[in-house]
Amino acid sequence: MTTRRLIVALTFVAAAGRAFAEDGKAPAPGSPIVFSDDSRLGKPYAKDPSVVKFRGAYWMYYSLPGMKAGPQGFALGWSIGVAKSDDLKSWKKVGEILPEQEVERNGICAPGARVVGDRLHLFYQTYGNGARDAICHAVSEDGVHFDRDKSNPVFHPTGAWSVGRAIDAELFEWKGKYFLYYATRDPEMKIQMLGVATSAGPDSFGSGGWTDLSVDGPLLKPELPWEGKCIEAASLCTRDGKVFMFYAGAFNNAPQQIGVAVSDDAVHFQRLSDKPFLPNGPPGSWNSSESGHPGVFVDDDGSTYLFYQGNDTKGKTWSLARLRVEWKDGKPVPAAE
Repeated sequence: MTTRRLIVALTFVAAAGRAFAEDGKAPAPGSPIVFSDDSRLGKPYAKDPSVVKFRGAYWMYYSLPGMKAGPQGFALGWSIGVAKSDDLKSWKKVGEILPEQEVERNGICAPGARVVGDRLHLFYQTYGNGARDAICHAVSEDGVHFDRDKSNPVFHPTGAWSVGRAIDAELFEWKGKYFLYYATRDPEMKIQMLGVATSAGPDSFGSGGWTDLSVDGPLLKPELPWEGKCIEAASLCTRDGKVFMFYAGAFNNAPQQIGVAVSDDAVHFQRLSDKPFLPNGPPGSWNSSESGHPGVFVDDDGSTYLFYQGNDTKGKTWSLARLRVEWKDGKPVPAAE
């Protein structure tokens, strides 16, 4: 990390992340909002949550917006924030992951964290490169400091149905095999869809170690009216021998809402419903503009939580919320806290 980037990181880390309502005030009692970050723009702005348990604590990785002029007067692109919690409710910002490699020059975001063995692996996308954005990889021993994969970017799709872009990475282990879910677009850059690739394991997470299983077509594409022209942000968990995928339907603030699909093999999925699992809120609610970009987390005791982003400002602010998920008749249902 350059001296200039280090100064910026320390400056931003000094401003602790907090939970906010969309008017900038603390959320009302009972609000699902658990975290946001005003360090970049002076207003709540945190997106794309990914939560894991690592070394006895809970860790949240999220997207931080870019800004034209930082504290030292120079531009800073999209980056990744790091927050820590002891209870999944109260979160404190503890770090930032700033662009370092040349491929990251324009920014990085949309982290997907997964613990493999005794290390935390982070897959994330480059930002600001249009059709050339791709998936990168880094590893950490402590949850805050990450070593970049020297082969970055490690993956982009090659099928003719895709423009070759890859974003919204999610690593998932199933029956000894590692799956990397990604979002991409059609060659006209109009329709967002999901694909998946596989790897033999951590030693093959670098460039050249992934086999794209979606060469001939998408894993899932928008088909329902509420999904609009976009399906993205796959986040997965297992239950009773099945794989459940929470995904975002429609582009941001269209409104984006969250759906669920199920699979027996982690490759072929069927929607559980033609309605959203978690819709945007009614007018006047904190998430009236959207409930989007899910990040599912299963705790050691089997408790399931869905973290997601929302706002009521058409994207001028963003906060992160938590929903407890119950399982009834083998299917997930939203639950009261």
